Amino acid sequence: MPKGTVTIIAERCKGCGFCVEFCPTKVLELSTAFNSKGYHPPHVVAPEKCSGCDLCGMYCPDFAIYGVKNGNASSGEDKKNK
Repeated sequence: MPKGTVTIIAERCKGCGFCVEFCPTKVLELSTAFNSKGYHPPHVVAPEKCSGCDLCGMYCPDFAIYGVKNGNASSGEDKKNK
């Protein structure tokens, strides 16, 4: 079961490849398909490896990708009320 999920907004992508290069678990590859701007956006090749670290999102200059952690993480406020 994956620990995280990657969301890609392909139309924002300019195909720089930073997300692919800096993904520590090698979840992403650049696609062979083009977006409407003529760039190759990334696609997820190993979703089960995603840790949700969001390094892909931190390095993306176009805010075209982000990762989130999956799970039952609740905020500190929720824990106080229990």
